[in-house]
Amino acid sequence: MKLKEDLNPVLLLLFQVTVWLYSVLAFLPSYLFSSERAQRLKARSVTGHPAGPYRAMGATKRLVSSLHPGVDTLDKVFEDASRRFPDRDCLGTREVVMEEDERQSNGKFFKKVILGQYRWLSYAETHRAAACFGIGLAALGQRAHNNIAIFCETRAEWVIAAQACFMQNFPLVTLYSTLGGPAITHGLNETEVSHIITSRELLETRLKFILLEVPRLQHIIVVDDTPTEWPGYPRGISVHNMANVQGLRTKPENVCQGHKQPMPSDIAVIMYTSGSTGVPKGVMISHSNIIAGITGMAERIPNLGENDTYIGYLPLAHVLELSAELVCVAHGCRIGYSSPQTLADQSTKIKKGSKGDTSVLQPTLMAAVPEIMDRIYKNVMTKVEEMSSAQRTLFTLAYNYKLEQLSQGRSTPLCDNLVFKKVRSLLGGKTRVLLSGGAPLSAATQRFINVCFCCPVGQGYGLTETCGAGTISEMWDYSTGRVGGPLICSEIKLKDWVEGGYHITDTPTPRGEILIGGPNVTMGYYKNEAKNQDFFVDENGQRWFCTGDIGEVHPDGCLKIIDRKKDLVKLQAGEYVSLGKVEAMLKNCPLIDNICAYANSDEMYVIGFVVPNQKHLLLLAEQYLIRGSWEELCDNAAMEEVVLQVITEAALSAQLERFEIPRKIRLSPDPWTPESGLVTEAFKLKRQQLKSKYQDDIERMYGGK
Repeated sequence: MKLKEDLNPVLLLLFQVTVWLYSVLAFLPSYLFSSERAQRLKARSVTGHPAGPYRAMGATKRLVSSLHPGVDTLDKVFEDASRRFPDRDCLGTREVVMEEDERQSNGKFFKKVILGQYRWLSYAETHRAAACFGIGLAALGQRAHNNIAIFCETRAEWVIAAQACFMQNFPLVTLYSTLGGPAITHGLNETEVSHIITSRELLETRLKFILLEVPRLQHIIVVDDTPTEWPGYPRGISVHNMANVQGLRTKPENVCQGHKQPMPSDIAVIMYTSGSTGVPKGVMISHSNIIAGITGMAERIPNLGENDTYIGYLPLAHVLELSAELVCVAHGCRIGYSSPQTLADQSTKIKKGSKGDTSVLQPTLMAAVPEIMDRIYKNVMTKVEEMSSAQRTLFTLAYNYKLEQLSQGRSTPLCDNLVFKKVRSLLGGKTRVLLSGGAPLSAATQRFINVCFCCPVGQGYGLTETCGAGTISEMWDYSTGRVGGPLICSEIKLKDWVEGGYHITDTPTPRGEILIGGPNVTMGYYKNEAKNQDFFVDENGQRWFCTGDIGEVHPDGCLKIIDRKKDLVKLQAGEYVSLGKVEAMLKNCPLIDNICAYANSDEMYVIGFVVPNQKHLLLLAEQYLIRGSWEELCDNAAMEEVVLQVITEAALSAQLERFEIPRKIRLSPDPWTPESGLVTEAFKLKRQQLKSKYQDDIERMYGGK
């Protein structure tokens, strides 16, 4: 979708001719070559059947399962990297220069920080730290093949601890740092861990309140240096600092201690899902599964190497972040750590006037979930609306011109340097690849990132059950709404879903449930045989996973996700509504920060729960003379009607059917965060929890009370 133009045709023509001439004359070879690359075949059905299986053009004869010969376990991946890049920066952390409590306009205090430069551990130093920690854990009684848990924020110590466990063949149980007490207790008891690695903050705010409910737990290792003493914990539980555990390596009885090296088929990680559809499930992932997955991902990132810098801020307990960082380690990249609260100069925890992490680190590689990119898109477009007429005209001209060129696979260096340089600086100014995963990315947001940040968005599709690997779009493919072709480690099949009306014989493209096969498909769910029916092995010994997602395969071999079994609801009159589709279309509306569509098969229409954008809602309230506090506005029936009118207009513009448009809504004054338990770490909606929270509103909206 282009930005609206109201411009003199002569001015428009002059602008286009100038930019086109500069681009062609300065960059003619890439100008021609990029157009050809964008149109080439990405994958094909190896059987010629529309159901597939579809494989990448570089893997039609055999799927690829490893980066280097002989490097078949994760401890070998890191050992190989530390041998090839011993003095190269590996893991970086910013020092805290100052912390202070800043008073907000509502009278509350919010902690702000000023951060210094990144301090780095080299690959050799990181490898030594991991080796020492692994020996220390063994000295505390941790044994090979016995599970050990990590419940910690994304930071350098997380990776050091994980590598220590890989070296010693300790299966690593990963838990999201935002999980509630019952979910944490479930994971720890199901995996029967005796040792857990955590941070001081999570120990004191979450973990210590459930210790009596985890009877097998004996040792808690805190990654922070202070405090060094931990009184007041239950008898039988010892608390240690990471540095002290690493120091156990020097004791005479531990110096010569050996360890059992893992096999490729051994469990490396038991990764607990975020619980978007119920109780979190533990996915058993072998060393060979992860290595196959990162092999496929790495192939889609052009010129990946030791000159790249990656910024890590997504949860390492999520398969996207863990895989991305392992890809970087295998190629000698730098990894600098951040958090959503300190990512950019405008982030909530950064003191005004000081630098956010992207400005200091200037990453070349970055992963993001759509929720974060949607926020960036809305914030920048709001600033565009506030520009002067001349600035807005130039931005609109450049945006629409570049959008047209990208659709033909061509670059626009003049626009990039003159118009979009300031926007690009929001992510440090050097980002060359941005990987999106975890949920579908809207076409509008993808176009915006491609245009304004001057870097391709590699939109990917995968699940924890497939090590996050399935498909990733090629970096020169600027089409939207698609997730690319299969990776070289995996293949894709389609299966009829008769109830939903999707068939492999559909025209113009085959449609059906997506099945992913390959060496990246995991070992199944931990102690959950009932759920393992989603996995199967074919006659050739290939392992497959039935995703529950509905897709269509385009003629060039690219996949498009069009529906999800669990999101499809049949209304009383017989119409099928895809709740995910409705939400994806409406989230582009500037008035909406988040939305959950809801429908009941016993009812005639869709309803919705909406987190409104505060700035736009206040402007709307002023326009319609509706007064009150933020909470009062969100609870105001007249305000609901006004917002519903805006949403309806946005839905019709997005070409939703009348029966798909929410007929009633409830405004929520509070954002949905992972901490609230209403969304996952990847900001996927937890529909069951949202239904419970808004149960009274559901009854009101359907009952007319």
